[in-house]
Amino acid sequence: MNSNNAKWVLGHKITPHDSSGDFDLMFALTPSKVKGPPPHFHNLLKESFLIIEGEMEFYVNGKINIIKAGESIDIPPGAVHTFANKSDKSCKWVNIHSPKGFRSFFEDLGVSETEENAIEKSIAPEIIAKVMATASNYDMIIKV
Repeated sequence: MNSNNAKWVLGHKITPHDSSGDFDLMFALTPSKVKGPPPHFHNLLKESFLIIEGEMEFYVNGKINIIKAGESIDIPPGAVHTFANKSDKSCKWVNIHSPKGFRSFFEDLGVSETEENAIEKSIAPEIIAKVMATASNYDMIIKV
């Protein structure tokens, strides 16, 4: 795994992986008690999450789902969703977006893992404001 391109994005460590298909592939680590992005939907993107270790709570169209290691959840276009690690242990997961293109959200708004205080910087008010202001450029429509 090539982790030198890992970035902290809204408190989650995201490592993009190259893919020859029409999808983006990411490996992620979410520390304990970390919230996800604001509730949002994608007009075109299809999204899947596979939990490798730990568990994640997903909110999808008003329903809460606890997804544990070895389980996955599929998020179709138009589904309002978010997620959070409410457990006492970190969660490792794989994220796929199709068609390709959402990777740039992580690359543009993330903080390199090599920066000092990267986790804290990734949840700083100015980053949150930038996410809110630019999310729609990435087909991420935030529900406020």
